[in-house]
Amino acid sequence: MKSMGRRGFLAAATALGAGAGVSAYAAVSAADGNKTPAKTPDIALRDRDLPFIGTEETFTTPTLLKLNSINQDHIAFLEETGLSDLGQRRIGDMDAGGLDVQILSAHTPSVQNIPGQRGIDLAYHLNRQLADGPIAKYPGRFKAFATLPLQSPEAAADELERSVREDGFLGALTNGHIAKKYLDHPDFEPVLARAVALDVPIYLHPGYPADEVFKIYYSTTRSKYTEEYQDYIFSGSGYGWHQEVLTQCIRMIAYGVFDRFPKLKIIIGHMGEGLPFYYERIVNDMGEPTKESLEKPIGQYFQDNFWVTTSAFPQTELLDLLLKYISVDRVMFATDYPFADIKEQTDWFRGVDLPREAKEKIAFRNAEKLFGIKVPVK
Repeated sequence: MKSMGRRGFLAAATALGAGAGVSAYAAVSAADGNKTPAKTPDIALRDRDLPFIGTEETFTTPTLLKLNSINQDHIAFLEETGLSDLGQRRIGDMDAGGLDVQILSAHTPSVQNIPGQRGIDLAYHLNRQLADGPIAKYPGRFKAFATLPLQSPEAAADELERSVREDGFLGALTNGHIAKKYLDHPDFEPVLARAVALDVPIYLHPGYPADEVFKIYYSTTRSKYTEEYQDYIFSGSGYGWHQEVLTQCIRMIAYGVFDRFPKLKIIIGHMGEGLPFYYERIVNDMGEPTKESLEKPIGQYFQDNFWVTTSAFPQTELLDLLLKYISVDRVMFATDYPFADIKEQTDWFRGVDLPREAKEKIAFRNAEKLFGIKVPVK
């Protein structure tokens, strides 16, 4: 992608959302005052001691910054957010917001599109860097999803197993398409089979679209807008990312992934990536054409195989809609740090008017159960 000025990147990021570096909720609120209803003081007071596990918490390294950033301005911006800090700055932000545990994942698209031995080596070293670094230095405060060399599926399955068994990782996180293929493609069955055998989930994080899709869906003929970098953020955190994840979810269901792997566990973030809004439409319109090809009604797979996190969407009305369609036992807290403020997220959730039992499930108990971990005793 083209170069841009630092001011332009920061302006675009500030205006357009979480994946670029600020909370989408905060950006919208600042723009038009349309905030989620204020928290209920009595509820927030009752739940001031609520522990939290953050299930989508991002990091990077100098190697990843060079590999995945757009230009030097982008690198500088990401460094300013604290994305590469895995020490006291991050711990301080966690403590200030009351976040007990972060489950770390590599900044999109990580190394999944690097082919051959180089991709295999990069994934291994990145995972080991976490295990030997922050996970060892701050016991109990950090867990991690493995980075996988998905261009080499058999090696990716082996690295998933190694990282789970040797380093105590909790599963894997993927970032959008892998060389124009999604996880429903037969190439990735070794990875899915290994995740099932290990009984660990795969987190579907967004990734940027393939070049052809970018040109058709998100590019513009108006240079003024291109100069402001709107096409890039339009295809990412401003809109495209969320559609891309939901599309992958439907593909995996419709093309029989969960019939072949009925115990496969999938996590999606950002309050369901639009799923609550589209749920009835998907189930109703896709139900008939998939009735003969699937073993279960299409909606049942969302109940049986998916977990959803709240990352970067501290909006009560969206949580209410999500809980209309997805069991409270399948919803987990996340912040999307450092692209969203931890304290903003935890303060919001403490004030959500739900029964204490339900809030404990979302804040930490569902994650404890899914990942087999415990919030550290203070």
